[in-house]
Amino acid sequence: MGDVAIIVKVMPESPDVDLEELKAAIKEKYPGTQDMQAEPIGFGLSALKVAIVIPDGEAGASEEAEQILASIKGVQSAEIVSLTLT
Repeated sequence: MGDVAIIVKVMPESPDVDLEELKAAIKEKYPGTQDMQAEPIGFGLSALKVAIVIPDGEAGASEEAEQILASIKGVQSAEIVSLTLT
């Protein structure tokens, strides 16, 4: 067994959410975060694509990561967009 890389699209509640503060909150809440990139959506709103690496074989770990990210203040939603073995 190896590791699984998950890409989660994190959508802020509004364009007024500070992405740098959101990145810091994500790193604090989920230490397994490897990388984050802003993706412009439109009308001043940008989503964050967050890369997380978790051990393969942990049942429900990807859904748990999604729920943890969605629970952060300022986040409207978090959705897994990609999952691959590393």
